Amino acid sequence: MKRRGQRIVVLTAYDYLFARLVDEVGVDVVLVGDSLGQVVLGYDSTIPVTLDEMIHHARAVRRGVKRALMVVDLPFLTFQVSPEETVRNAGRLMKETGAEAVKLEGGDEEAARHVRALVRAGIPVMGHLGLTPQSVHALGGYRVQGRGDEAAARLRDDARRLQDAGCFSLVLELLPAALGAAVSRDLEIPTIGIGAGPGTDGQVLVLPDMLGLNEGFQPKFLRRFADLAGATRAAVAEYAEAVRGGAFPDAQHSFE
Repeated sequence: MKRRGQRIVVLTAYDYLFARLVDEVGVDVVLVGDSLGQVVLGYDSTIPVTLDEMIHHARAVRRGVKRALMVVDLPFLTFQVSPEETVRNAGRLMKETGAEAVKLEGGDEEAARHVRALVRAGIPVMGHLGLTPQSVHALGGYRVQGRGDEAAARLRDDARRLQDAGCFSLVLELLPAALGAAVSRDLEIPTIGIGAGPGTDGQVLVLPDMLGLNEGFQPKFLRRFADLAGATRAAVAEYAEAVRGGAFPDAQHSFE
């Protein structure tokens, strides 16, 4: 798709119902992100998410996804300890969920060691650079990365390192648009942007965010394509009024 100049469409999903709908529309990649910690489980970051939680949700998504490539995040501390443990955790995730690939954050030489170990084991890896949410405390918060010549050069080096280690794709999060485009030109593998400008090879958004369900989250890069929170409130209010007023259920919705 990158060679043909086709933009790659990526969305997250965390359950069977939304995974089926997203897949039916024809997105190219469904990502079971550890963002489920915030948008599904109510955590304040991705850090508390466990491997068991990722597997639980990914198994549900697998039942709904029939054609898209399915990628699952390795959560915090499942790939930072040793390459051997990384392979063991990723292998368990693949075996128990039916995912086709895993995603991990970071691009230094240590991260590349883990990528190489996974690729040698036959596990496809998507990388993730820029704002890496599992390192949010080390990065000083949710802020744009790669600003300044030194930071930009370091990020471009990390991207090439991950490509050389065997990643088949990279997520680029919260980068200046010019840097997102430059990294995409540097690499043979496709880049998937989120807050990294229009010059990447594809885009990803968190499904509840783009559907307008996560109302408290409104960063500059997010475009809401629906207002499902408002629609849900209206439907629930109408239902409650119908029940309290005795209008539901009526004869049409009852059995003789």
